[in-house]
Amino acid sequence: MGYCQQTLLGCAGAFILAVIWFVSFGLALVVHHLCGWKINMKGKESSWSLRICLIMLIIFTSAAAIGCILLSVGQDDFHGEALHTLNYVVNQSDYTVQTLRNVTTYLSLAKTVSVAQIFLPSDVMKDIDRLNVDLNTAANTLELKTNENSSKTRRVFNTVRSALIAVATVMLLISLLGLGMHCQIISYSLTKIMCFLLLIVYFGAVLSILGHQHAIYVFIISGWLLVAVTFILCGVFVILNNAISDTCMAMGEWVENPRAETALSNILPCVDQRTTNQTLFKSKQVINDIVNIVNQYIDSAANANPPPQAVPYYFNQSGPAIPHLCYPYDSQLQDRQCTAEEVTMANASLVWQNYTCNVSASGFCSSVGRLTPQMYWELVAALNISYALEHYTPLLLSLQNCDFVRDTFREITLFYCPPLKHSLQIVNAGLALISVGVMLSLALWILYANRPQREEALAKISSRIRRSCNGKTSFKHYKTALSARFQTLGA
Repeated sequence: MGYCQQTLLGCAGAFILAVIWFVSFGLALVVHHLCGWKINMKGKESSWSLRICLIMLIIFTSAAAIGCILLSVGQDDFHGEALHTLNYVVNQSDYTVQTLRNVTTYLSLAKTVSVAQIFLPSDVMKDIDRLNVDLNTAANTLELKTNENSSKTRRVFNTVRSALIAVATVMLLISLLGLGMHCQIISYSLTKIMCFLLLIVYFGAVLSILGHQHAIYVFIISGWLLVAVTFILCGVFVILNNAISDTCMAMGEWVENPRAETALSNILPCVDQRTTNQTLFKSKQVINDIVNIVNQYIDSAANANPPPQAVPYYFNQSGPAIPHLCYPYDSQLQDRQCTAEEVTMANASLVWQNYTCNVSASGFCSSVGRLTPQMYWELVAALNISYALEHYTPLLLSLQNCDFVRDTFREITLFYCPPLKHSLQIVNAGLALISVGVMLSLALWILYANRPQREEALAKISSRIRRSCNGKTSFKHYKTALSARFQTLGA
């Protein structure tokens, strides 16, 4: 069985519940409408039943409201954590792309290195041109795949977030308005609660003028459809939960046992190994070639003592010999330790500055020194390029072994996966509370939606409740009106 089939099987329960709920509740509505079932409660039985159902309705509505709050908090946390994780992956990809492009830039600059008209060998320059093409291709491929995957993921997260916000808002509104409307029908003792929820009472009163039965049926049908949507969203989040859990697990396994091409390559692909190998090899070779150019000039001109007629090698140089620049790699391009007589790339510019002389108008040294200022800056320019290429060598090694992907996945599994899973649990808890709360509220809505009642009594009750919220009726009047209401319904 494939991964997709296993994931769909795991969330099948939520989709099956959605179908069962949609069909069964729809049939119940049809049967209820066709058969015209009525609830006829009189006297004390009616009063106690109304109070019990009112308490249950408040509890179920509160559960749905708490679910909406959990859903809002959970989806906000999930969306933030998901985008945080996505941004981290994109930043890692951008950093890698920038590294490749920086190497390309410095390799191109290496072609311009010139110390006393000594350049890199022509074959090395051609190799640099070919390598730059491969590097640009690798950088563009990595950037394209990451951005494409990032855009798709952002669209999915934004769509899910919009759906969850809509469900949370509409469910909360329907639950509270449904409670407010039923409170108007059930008992005057809810006046305090209704005045506390002024907005809800206002909408309930407006709808009650049009006829409570029709208005409540609108809420019932809306709730019926939205509960089915909520079950479907539960299934969607089960899929997301499974996908995120499996992805985090796969990342952990990949960190322990890296493989070049897996499904995770769509998240952050490794750079082509052939290109990274060639780049690493050629960068080391170019660094040694630049060091060779510098040392060749030091031996043939700066440290030499040519006769005055040997221009341009003669410029009246004098004083102690300039130390050679250290070769960072041996003939096999392996790391090499510098000797005591050599200077490293890190401090060569400072050391060589001590060997710079003052020059006369004719360009010859007028003081002790073996480097003119112009030649010093040519050496420093070559030194900076080789130093930059050497700086990117460890990064190229990381690309060669796909270590940057391993480090990224390790960070995600340790610091990003746990908050994502926690946010998903909050969302699932919110969806479950909304589903159960609204389902049970719907049952009570249907129970009282079609009770025997007279339009005159309904109009009087609605009018008096609206006046009660404005503080125009006394509590004693409420009690008298309530008794008259029950006698009317009992008749």
